[in-house]
Order: sequence, then structure tokens, then C-alpha cells
Amino acid sequence: MTLQVNDAIEGAGEPSTRLAESTISNDMGFLLAKLHAAGSLLNNAALAEFGLKERSYSVLALACGNLGPTQRELADFLSLDPSQIVALIDELEQRGLVERKPGIADRRQKIVTATSEGHRIHAAARKAAQGAEVAHLSMLTDQEVASLRAILRKSVWGDPI
Repeated sequence: MTLQVNDAIEGAGEPSTRLAESTISNDMGFLLAKLHAAGSLLNNAALAEFGLKERSYSVLALACGNLGPTQRELADFLSLDPSQIVALIDELEQRGLVERKPGIADRRQKIVTATSEGHRIHAAARKAAQGAEVAHLSMLTDQEVASLRAILRKSVWGDPI
């Protein structure tokens, strides 16, 4: 784990015991937001050495798969405005990590694919992101992590547990 990730873990701090007793501390939306905020801090620290942040990493990860996502699909899947996706792709394209190709059925569509350098950076960044996830969820058992992942997938996509 890099020094930045260690610093991010320490910087995340412990929740205030006094405020954790408030009613909002049991609100699902609040808990998910807190989990995401802490995870983002760790992920961004882990990805910094690759010049990536969570959003750019997500675009790169999807471009590295064999699904050939369009810019519109990326925006929808990542719940981002299309202009945000364009900016992220522009940045990754300028770095030589992804490229846009015309769609097969509709040439107006832009399919985003990773370059060989993009695949290389993604592989290393993925290891760092996985390390950040392990650090972030270290207070959970492996079974609890698997259950959390299954529950989140089910609540987002309806996947069965």
C-alpha cells in the first residue's frame, strides 16, 4: 500500500461518537454516502500515482473490457452527464490511454476502447484500487465483504444474492 493510501486512511478519522448517536446515523442513504466518501478518498489516493481519479479510472476500466461501450453508455452506466464523460475521455485520449472509434451500426456513436498503454496502466491501477478496497473494508470479514458486495449489486441491478 502506498504512503498516500496510508495517509488517506489516517485522514479519514473515526466518526464522532456523539454524532454517531443521532438518528441520521441509521439512515441508509447517509450510510451509503459516508461509505462512498471514505472509499473515494482512499481510491483517489491509490490511483494518484497513475494520474487517475475514480471517474477516469472507471472510464478506463470499462474501456479495457471487451464490451465496446459508447460514450452514451458510459454516461448512463456511471450516472454522469454526457459532458462529464466527454471531458474524461478527452483527458484519457490525450494521455494515449483510450481512443474513440465510430460505432459499427451507427457511425455517429463513439465507441471507447483502451490502447495497449491504457491496458497496462489499468492493470497496475486496478491492483492499487483493490488494495484500497481491502484497506477500507479491513474491519469486515471476507464473508461480510462478499455479502456487502452481493447486497449492493442486488440493490443496484437486481442481481440475486
